[in-house]
Amino acid sequence: MNSPIYFELCISLVFLLTMGCEAIDTSIGFASQPLVQSNFEIQKPYDVPVQQRYNFSHGVHKLWVLKTDKPHTRGSKTNPRTEIRIRGYDYSSGVWQFEGHGYVPSETTGVCVMQVFGSKGPYATTTMLVVKDTSLYYYRRTVILSDLYNKWFRLNVIHDVDRNTVQVYIDGVLKYDGVGHGGNSHYFKCGVYSQNDGSSYMESRWKDIKIFKKT
Repeated sequence: MNSPIYFELCISLVFLLTMGCEAIDTSIGFASQPLVQSNFEIQKPYDVPVQQRYNFSHGVHKLWVLKTDKPHTRGSKTNPRTEIRIRGYDYSSGVWQFEGHGYVPSETTGVCVMQVFGSKGPYATTTMLVVKDTSLYYYRRTVILSDLYNKWFRLNVIHDVDRNTVQVYIDGVLKYDGVGHGGNSHYFKCGVYSQNDGSSYMESRWKDIKIFKKT
């Protein structure tokens, strides 16, 4: 089968297989926003000191939580968490981007490690990236990164509020491009937020966290 039609079909197949596999610079067209320590609010179980669930050393934020921990505020019905809540850059319109280098150790599963918080009901979030077994998922629907454990990866999440779209990149490669959950009040979070099937110990590490706004 050496016909021109067969050749064109082969070329089309190669294009489809390679589409989205090229790493790009997601910061083009965006302006980096200044971050200081006060922009990093640590949410942790309300009954333990912050140093028992969070450490910052040599530029790395290490956050961990136990499945048996209390929620972050007394009276809350949410699951245990230790998360960095980005302060000072809540947004209601425009195009915003989170960047961070993440690391998840192999004993961690059943946990959300990054969120774009805020949505139009009945949801609470526009994006949740969830660790399950050896993979990172967009919610639990789309695999973002396989063979996740014990290695650093660069995560970029771009949220276009006005168009209601979300793009997720791993190491500069587009892994998800879809519709968000609406709403007009949002902010970024990363760390560990236990889900109902969370492991007994959950941990993630983050470094080089950046926030960008489209110019």
